[in-house]
Amino acid sequence: MSEKRRCEWAKTPLDCEYHDKEWGKPLHDERRLFEMLMLEGQQAGLSWSTILKKREAMRKAYDNFDPEIMKNYDDKKMAELLENEGIIRNRLKVKAAVTNSNAYFKLKEEHGSLDNFLWRYVNGKPIQNHPKTIADIPVSTELSAQISKDLKKIGFTFVGSTIIYAYMQAIGMVNDHLESCEFRD
Repeated sequence: MSEKRRCEWAKTPLDCEYHDKEWGKPLHDERRLFEMLMLEGQQAGLSWSTILKKREAMRKAYDNFDPEIMKNYDDKKMAELLENEGIIRNRLKVKAAVTNSNAYFKLKEEHGSLDNFLWRYVNGKPIQNHPKTIADIPVSTELSAQISKDLKKIGFTFVGSTIIYAYMQAIGMVNDHLESCEFRD
């Protein structure tokens, strides 16, 4: 691993790869937007490093985060997921994945796509913050609270303001790379 100037949180090789190639880059791919929303919900109370370590297993377990398949998960499939040691085995989070898959289709009916729904909040352009240290980065904002509220109205769960702010960072709606980070742009 080369010594590049990264944001302080990117410490492990897996963190660095995610930081360098994904985090903060504007994302518009519908399936990946849905996947990242599901992963951020799974992360609640855990480290993002834990999610990155389990991401491939979760992709496999959750049918590549295909909401068309996930919306039809029954009790048998949810029980199977809860037995899968490769994923986050929290009953509420497993249930939220199914609930959110169904809410996704309601969102699409109302807004056309998750991409349209999300990026309209920032007029299609990432918010450019200029944090000098990790302490300068908020855990939530008025905007993440509004998006959270709007998602909850549609029927999503595990989409609190803090989860949504992390999601906004992950999908590049907000650029919170540190000023000293060479991956800032």
